[in-house]
Amino acid sequence: MQNVGGVDRLIRIVLGIVVMLWSLNAGNFWWIAGAVILATGLFRFCGLYKLLGISTCKLKTPT
Repeated sequence: MQNVGGVDRLIRIVLGIVVMLWSLNAGNFWWIAGAVILATGLFRFCGLYKLLGISTCKLKTPT
């Protein structure tokens, strides 16, 4: 079940990596948020999108 696709996925992957690298360099715990953002891009699934009924994936998935 995928609901993240295309440009949305690319933005999540890049943003997740950037947040994680910044956080590890700054010595804070924002890397956790970066890891979640990265995971949603890699796995192509966002729980919030599921709750809101949103999908940016062009693949047709059965409901």
